Amino acid sequence: MPRDEPPKPTLALEYTYGRRAKGHNTPKDIAHFWELGGGTSLLDLISIPITSDTLRTFSIVLVLDLSKPNDLWPTMENLLQATRSHVDKVMMKLGKTNSKAASEMRQKMWSNMQKDHPQDRELIDPFPIPLVVIGSKYDIFQDFDSEKRKVICKTLRFVAHYYGASLMFTSKSEALLLKIRGVINQLAFGIDKSKSICVDQNKPLFITAGLDSLSQIGSPPVPDNDIGKLHAHSPMELWKKMYEKLFPPKSINTLKDIKDPARDPQYAESEVDEMRIQKDQELEQYKRSSSKSWKQIELDS
Repeated sequence: MPRDEPPKPTLALEYTYGRRAKGHNTPKDIAHFWELGGGTSLLDLISIPITSDTLRTFSIVLVLDLSKPNDLWPTMENLLQATRSHVDKVMMKLGKTNSKAASEMRQKMWSNMQKDHPQDRELIDPFPIPLVVIGSKYDIFQDFDSEKRKVICKTLRFVAHYYGASLMFTSKSEALLLKIRGVINQLAFGIDKSKSICVDQNKPLFITAGLDSLSQIGSPPVPDNDIGKLHAHSPMELWKKMYEKLFPPKSINTLKDIKDPARDPQYAESEVDEMRIQKDQELEQYKRSSSKSWKQIELDS
């Protein structure tokens, strides 16, 4: 496809693959790529590529449109929740047939987290498989008001850090696209991770999983007189309420019709439900061990 020709929209679930030679006269490594289109409307299709056979080598790349901040949170939340629910279910299935493999996967994800932020390790909930969040259309986003950029950047940093994900912004810039290619190569072929980091809201964010921290991210950018008005049951819900207060979802009526897979009876499984309850309880520790700035914010019990 010519470089200047706009890419065609992804139809449902599309498959392609990439190959990389390890050396001269050696077999090529093959990476399989599944791309889900349609936003949040085709979530059930994630069960096709993510199975107990593929899970150990699977990575997830979530692409969000930075130019549409009002749709950003609901799109991100629905996609991540549905994917996490399915991955947890597959992980449980894998654990029953290969408990060692399932345990090694969890340990590998936790090993990416910084050792010098022990408090963070008690409050975050990493995906059991690698996750990368990409903010697209940075060329439009960079022209936003500085306060809007600040809120969006801090929010995405919190969500990415909570899920143990890498976070990066990109556009049509060749330099940014090269960085994204490097990340994809790392996920697909095991190339060493980049250690570079950029958390400046005036530049494209680039944060490899495990290199951020709650103390560096700080508290939600809420005006002092509004802090006491936000009531939430968890830190994630607090950030959501803050974000949607500033960027109300425009597609709220459409989103109401989207089923939450975590509550769908066809996905019910006692062990998965018990795991989610445990994670909810761990989130409550956020109220007891957070910084002073967080203690000013009332969390419902």
